[in-house]
Amino acid sequence: MEKDYDEIVKGLLEAPCWVIDFLPTQVPKDGGGQFFTVEQYYLEEPRHEQLCRRFADVLLKLNCYHDLLVSRNGGDEWLYPDPGMLEKWLTAAMHYGHLCVLIDNGVSLITASGGDTHMTLYNPSPALLELVGKLATAAGLFLWQ
Repeated sequence: MEKDYDEIVKGLLEAPCWVIDFLPTQVPKDGGGQFFTVEQYYLEEPRHEQLCRRFADVLLKLNCYHDLLVSRNGGDEWLYPDPGMLEKWLTAAMHYGHLCVLIDNGVSLITASGGDTHMTLYNPSPALLELVGKLATAAGLFLWQ
């Protein structure tokens, strides 16, 4: 990769982003309801593992269409990760670490972090946005800005 991996990620984190989530829209701050209680419920097993599998389905299917360069916890990067390893890395990241997935040589980025019930997609092209939306829907997830 021509540019430094960390430099590319840092730049993309400032780009417009979309959220891949178990909820269809952002919950308003004054919206009432029990968002934090429900979110905590989804962070407990077995629901958290089920949610991780949905996110893994999105990434694995996305890798059929786009090159993915994956880094976990700021470590080494892997191009064309083994599907089983990618799922394990994502699950581990969503429990206690973080995962950065550069798409198409750093044009776009997906992140996942421990304690979150969502992934974030940065700087998607219209075609990538459409594809990720379809993949999210197929996995029982939502994509919103």
